Amino acid sequence: MDLAILWYLVLGVASMAYCILDGFDLGVGALHLFAKTDEQRRIFLNSIGPVWDGNEVWIVIMMGGLFAGFPNAYATIFSGFYTLFMFLIAGLIFRACAIEFRSKSESPTWRSFWDVVFSVSSILVGLIVGLMLGNMIEGVPLNSQQEYVGTFADFFRPYSVIVAITAMSLFAMHGTIYLTMKTEGDAHKIVRKWINYAIAVFIFFYVVTSIATIVYMPHMVQHIFDMPYTIIFPVLALLAILNVPRLVSKGRDGWAFIFSCLSIAFLLILFGLGTYPTIVRSTIDPDTNSLTIFNVASSQATLRNLLVVVLIGVPLVLAYGFWIYRIFRGKVQLHKSSY
Repeated sequence: MDLAILWYLVLGVASMAYCILDGFDLGVGALHLFAKTDEQRRIFLNSIGPVWDGNEVWIVIMMGGLFAGFPNAYATIFSGFYTLFMFLIAGLIFRACAIEFRSKSESPTWRSFWDVVFSVSSILVGLIVGLMLGNMIEGVPLNSQQEYVGTFADFFRPYSVIVAITAMSLFAMHGTIYLTMKTEGDAHKIVRKWINYAIAVFIFFYVVTSIATIVYMPHMVQHIFDMPYTIIFPVLALLAILNVPRLVSKGRDGWAFIFSCLSIAFLLILFGLGTYPTIVRSTIDPDTNSLTIFNVASSQATLRNLLVVVLIGVPLVLAYGFWIYRIFRGKVQLHKSSY
């Protein structure tokens, strides 16, 4: 296997890990303001308190891997998408500040302010992640030097906005299911009321996005005609999504969360299959101006050395994550040291 393809798979796995793990963090944040009492909001915060910062490690792996494996793509993306990345970073910073600062004072005004910051910044991050994915599908104006020549407004075309909303609704559903596993009492009852609405909203936007993709982005489904066996992935994605409400109705919250994770994984696999081998598609001349894993990859020797780092570092990250999630498994209990 070409090492560029292997490195592309590494980035794909890191993307899945980030969207699955930080996805429920963002979903919890999006739902935070719907809680009715201060205690419920504290429970929501403490459900992600031990893990949220570890979950964000995967975005560092994604960006570092892009820089090391596909440096020209990294340069074009971070210069062309510069403003979006600034909003993304601001959202991550303010979300972290809100989690850490909220409980430093018992003042209702203080806590309400940070509640709003936490929720708004979580929604902002989720929307930007979706907006970036949408623009990578739809393409952006890259000239013959593979430089971005568009404006900030070009990122907000209808298709990309729909993908952004769909991504945020997916994270909200994912976060709601996570909260059902981590809460009990009144907090659990109120989350249980939200879950069907969250699932319905996501499925609605999923259908809209799927139809828009088939109609307006035919290159995203071309792989099905070129490699018919790949039809299994959209089928598996659909089955995983439909299985979520079935499991929720039976009260099997743990399995519902697993299938929510699988839904995210299969949707990202579809994204990878549809865009492969393109990293960033050019709307000016897709055939010559687009960034692919082959025309922007580092040398084979560089990729080979980088894989050694991955083989050492990623298992350590996975081991740390497994350890933390095992220690903090079970329902959330509030203590004096809690957020």
